[in-house]
Amino acid sequence: MIHIQRITAILLLFFSFCITLKAQETLVMKLDLETSIRIAKDQSYTMLMLKEGLNAAQYDLKAANSSFKTHINMDITAPNYSESIIDFQDTEGMTYFSNKQLSYSGNLTIDQPLPTDGRLFVRSGIYNTDDYDQDEKFMKLQTRIGLTQPIQSLYAYNSIKSEYEKARLNYDLTSKRLKRNELDLIYRVSKAFYDLNASKEHMSITKMSMDRLSKAYEIAQNKYKAGLIREVEALQMEVDLGEAKNAYDLATVNHSTQLNVFKQVLGLPLSENIELESNFDYDPIEIDIKIALKKALENRLELKEQQLQIDLTNIELKRIKSKGTISGDLEAYYDFVGMDKYDINKSLGGAINGTWGTLQDRPANFGVLLKLKIPILDWGENRSRVKAVKAQIRQSVYQQEAQTVEIESQVIRTVNEVHSTLRRLELLKKNKVIAEKSFAISQNRFSNGDIDSQTLALDRERLDKTNESHLRAFIDYKLKLADLMRKTFYDFEKNQDVIY
Repeated sequence: MIHIQRITAILLLFFSFCITLKAQETLVMKLDLETSIRIAKDQSYTMLMLKEGLNAAQYDLKAANSSFKTHINMDITAPNYSESIIDFQDTEGMTYFSNKQLSYSGNLTIDQPLPTDGRLFVRSGIYNTDDYDQDEKFMKLQTRIGLTQPIQSLYAYNSIKSEYEKARLNYDLTSKRLKRNELDLIYRVSKAFYDLNASKEHMSITKMSMDRLSKAYEIAQNKYKAGLIREVEALQMEVDLGEAKNAYDLATVNHSTQLNVFKQVLGLPLSENIELESNFDYDPIEIDIKIALKKALENRLELKEQQLQIDLTNIELKRIKSKGTISGDLEAYYDFVGMDKYDINKSLGGAINGTWGTLQDRPANFGVLLKLKIPILDWGENRSRVKAVKAQIRQSVYQQEAQTVEIESQVIRTVNEVHSTLRRLELLKKNKVIAEKSFAISQNRFSNGDIDSQTLALDRERLDKTNESHLRAFIDYKLKLADLMRKTFYDFEKNQDVIY
């Protein structure tokens, strides 16, 4: 009895698992436009690559910021053993000696970069050499406090600040490109979404047309059998029904293709089961061209990117100019040095203590150095390089002005296209209602024998074309609004700025 209960429980668990697995396999993801855009932002390969580019720029900016902070490094050489033969020549001739040495050393350097592009450092080290041929140990302790300062950084080109500024500008540039591509992605997702909706609606339209023809074909067959119409009309109705079935098959294949394209744009697996939540409602929007132009000129990233490029080129101009000015380095140091010689068997601790004593007794070393490099004659090389960069800057300014005119032209054209597609959509909406009523009347007249099958076919074709035109006009209207949003960074449907 217990075994039967266990077997029953196992079977119930197995069937429950199968039912759950089947439910997971048939799970359908329902997507509206907003959800589709959100998925594409998170999963599309385009956005993933751009986000990695932004991460790289962010790390570069962080590295440039860290270059102002204190750096600590340690260099260790342990061991450095060598055996060699050295020669010595005097009046008595050439003499050869064996040279066996073991040395090891360690240096700790604390380096503080300065905003003036110089550096202040403290370096402390220990150096030991065991000479096995002389049975001697050489020990040296040294601590140096130093300053280095490029003088051209004080008046011409500051490398550390310029590198930070370039990293910051590059990060801003990358982030703006990411937002621009994000808006382009929104447009591509919207287009793919509406194209998929169009293929779905086209499939529905061809299905309705096929159903209408099936009904008309039955009526025609009954009339033919009753001798009310000629055989040729019945045969033509049969041909029309075959064409309608073929059109529906083609629409089904096209919908399947568009479905895979849509998944690819979103970054979804092609095996994912999805279903669109379509909404063909719309609100007529009248757009003020002045507002659209103002938003575009304030927000268009091409203009901001162009300005950032000009700023980067100005930094390069400073660097090239500095090549033609007086340059050099100011260096100063203060040394504490202790060194001594011991028997090779002297312990390391004892040698360090003894050398420390000599460091305390020995006067400190110090020095100051000023090196200058004065350009006298370069045959105009630097001047030509400077002029070349200035020409690049002027070129960028002209490009920025031309881009401004192009943006204004784009926005005006797109606003006019939005208004034009809206008027067309409103007109086709009325035509659709009229065509549906007209076809319903034609169906009744054909049933009553008032019109022939050819007239009915013409009315059916007119209805199909009206439905297709209305669908395309709706999609064009929505896409023009999405295109205007990416050109102005302003959502006119929600009356709000696109945050970037």
